[in-house]
Amino acid sequence: MKYKDFITYVVAGILCFNCTAQNSKVVNQKIQATDRPEPNVILLLTDDLGWQDVKVYDIDEPSPYETPNLDTLAKKGVQFWQAYSPAPTCAPSRCAIMSGTHPARAQKTHVVGGAPPTVYGNKNSQRIIDPWYSGRMPENEMTLARVLQQKGYTTGHTGKWHMAINHFAFPQPTDQGFDVSTADRGATSPQKPHRLTDFATTKADDPFRLDENGFPFHQNSQDALTFLKENKQDPFFLYYATFLVHAPIHTRSKALLEKYCEKLGVPFPTDPNHWDVKGQNNPYYAAMVEMLDYYVGQVFNYLETTDDPRWPGHKLSENTYIIFTSDNGGMENAHGDVVTDNYPLDKGKINAKEGGTRVPLLISGPGIKKGVESDVVVNGLDFYPTILSLLDIEKPKDKHLDGADLATLLLEDPTNSKLVLDKNGNERTTMMWHFPHASYQSTLRVGDYKFIRNYDYKNNSKTPKFELYKLYATNNGVAERVDIEEANNLATSNPEKIKEMNAQLTSILTEMKASYPSYNPYYKSEMEHKETVPTVIFASKDNNQVTFKFKENGAKVVTANLIYTTNGGHRYEEWFKADAKINADGTITANLPNGTTHYIINVIDTHNFLVSYPEMPTVKSLKKDKKNYSNYALKNN
Repeated sequence: MKYKDFITYVVAGILCFNCTAQNSKVVNQKIQATDRPEPNVILLLTDDLGWQDVKVYDIDEPSPYETPNLDTLAKKGVQFWQAYSPAPTCAPSRCAIMSGTHPARAQKTHVVGGAPPTVYGNKNSQRIIDPWYSGRMPENEMTLARVLQQKGYTTGHTGKWHMAINHFAFPQPTDQGFDVSTADRGATSPQKPHRLTDFATTKADDPFRLDENGFPFHQNSQDALTFLKENKQDPFFLYYATFLVHAPIHTRSKALLEKYCEKLGVPFPTDPNHWDVKGQNNPYYAAMVEMLDYYVGQVFNYLETTDDPRWPGHKLSENTYIIFTSDNGGMENAHGDVVTDNYPLDKGKINAKEGGTRVPLLISGPGIKKGVESDVVVNGLDFYPTILSLLDIEKPKDKHLDGADLATLLLEDPTNSKLVLDKNGNERTTMMWHFPHASYQSTLRVGDYKFIRNYDYKNNSKTPKFELYKLYATNNGVAERVDIEEANNLATSNPEKIKEMNAQLTSILTEMKASYPSYNPYYKSEMEHKETVPTVIFASKDNNQVTFKFKENGAKVVTANLIYTTNGGHRYEEWFKADAKINADGTITANLPNGTTHYIINVIDTHNFLVSYPEMPTVKSLKKDKKNYSNYALKNN
């Protein structure tokens, strides 16, 4: 068993013979040492922390951010230089980590979701339309937490959730396998009236009272410590999801803000609404990074100094696996601020290039090699199977996992990529991301190469249809940097590799039944085939079956989906997708699922134009009228 050190002392039975006695006396003495108990696990997921935001990841220009506790953690375990999040935004990454299912397979590819496709501005201003995507994990998902809960672990969540259409919408952590859940924002609560006021003080009645080290009281961190204190007598799984370092970018520590202004050589801010100095020069953000390090350091310190009640003579740290990472790459710009800089990586959060998906990853715990830096390519999807393997827990039956088991890698040789196997038992060399939103990309990494397919490409524009980069040249497990900046597009000079990787990407996406963006037939500029878009003429309903009559205007209808909701008008109105049947007589039929309150039909033609009936609203109109999508849909009377 991978997690146990068995030490058993058996003293052989001593047979004492007394030749004058009628019987013999057998004395067996067995000295049994205490086995290592079931290990604990802490999954520490930060929010929007970039690859270059942790000091130990310094490359090229040194980072000004101070992270001494994380730097120390790196020396106690494995630091991965090529670790990735499952997606370039938070919700799909979080769902993927907790479910073990790739965002494309789960149809959970972006934040929020669970709504019909819409256009963001005016109907004629947006060229491409996002596909429908789920708002959450299914409530019956066999999450990592649920598996551990069923195996006797006390499971706790503290901090950010955001695996539903709203932070507090169903399902919540306690619906997904967690015994305990807290979600207090603590010191990350916005300052009022703005971020140059309302700093924490040492006053006894200050809810963010500064501690002896000058850091504000942070309830999110305190909740994590409380869970550990109250549950250390049992094997535990703590999912500590920090709100740091997500926007709003601010700090309640005026001293930290002043410290980084001086360190960065920038004046103390006077405009609370903007920070436009480029690079890693935002003193608010620098303070947030150090606060993050301080608060997680409190957890590390508690583990190091607290006796393990299940393993006398040992500290909790000796029997606890720690996984520290981020949900996506750093957010370079937000709400009027230059926040951070992921250089040398290109782009950041909300983009599938390296800056949006490459993240810091530190893993430590019993049996894991210490002080190792690894170039092995890994992903947050790997946590689910890895944790189960480290705990010697079998994978749930009929549960598909898209990640790889890293346990052997961690315990034997963290630099040997051949120890990370794909579903066929071969060395894993391929990793895929699907982000049909915002930047509209699917990307594929095979070995040292990165392939990008852009869905919103335009002829003779800066956005090509395909991109190809050689990130590294790897020899004997050592990765020599070539173009991690993704600056030298090799697509034109490598047509055969483009063809090969594009076909491989299509194969993976097809197997996962991924959804793709479509073209907007109302777009103001000329688009080829726009005049051939079909129209939906009317809809009728007979009992639970709806029929839509459509007319083809030159382009064939190839896909039809019923988009429906069971809680139309609710505060957390949520929509789902079901297949509809395209008939030879120019109709589309679909059966309304039980409980349907409202519905629409989405039709996609052979040129990938999307037609919605009734017509899709704009996000702008929804915000203006404060209406739900149900106000624009057909009602199931």
